Amino acid sequence: MTTSTKDLVLIAEVVKSHGIRGEVSVVYHGDSPFLLDELPILYLQPKAALASALAKGKSDKVAPGKSDKAAPKGGPKGTADKGVAKAAAPSPRPVKIVSWRSHKDRLLVTFEGIADRDAADGLRGAKLLVREADLPEPSEDELYLYALEGLAVLLEDGSILGHIREVQLLPAGQELWCIDTEDGKEVLFPVAQEFVAAVDLDAGQVIIAPPPGLLELYLTDDSVK
Repeated sequence: MTTSTKDLVLIAEVVKSHGIRGEVSVVYHGDSPFLLDELPILYLQPKAALASALAKGKSDKVAPGKSDKAAPKGGPKGTADKGVAKAAAPSPRPVKIVSWRSHKDRLLVTFEGIADRDAADGLRGAKLLVREADLPEPSEDELYLYALEGLAVLLEDGSILGHIREVQLLPAGQELWCIDTEDGKEVLFPVAQEFVAAVDLDAGQVIIAPPPGLLELYLTDDSVK
């Protein structure tokens, strides 16, 4: 059984195998791993070359991170280091988590049908996805990070810089907006409370106050109108 990635959200990523009994080390993007016990269904998207191997190996969102609407930054409420990014991988497959446990800053997860190190090694780089409809509703002053994608980016003077193409969560916990400008350039915007003036989902826009010199690194002319 497979499903489209439409309406699926990235909640975790497999980094590597752990031990010899099929556990994998996972970077989890939610506020609390207990959400994994509550979700009705999860999907695993391995690398394309490993999809058939996974099929043979099978034996038969406290909520995911949110950001404060006024100024997304990084951490549990109002922080982005544990946010959830929109998934884009094709042909995910339903998967069952047999067990999970915390280990340093990651989770150690055992999936059904993955019982040894070789099988676990095959999941390196796989993405764990969840249906958007199954995520808990964010509170009024919070939002999921994937909701930022596609929003217009304005500067404080009202000029349009571009649109957020992608939200990335870097290993150090830094949230990064990949902004496509109106003339086709890319701006990598490091999110910090002092750099985000407002987020308005109803208006479909964010207003930023980038640090001095940041835009000059990416823009070589006066094309930002």
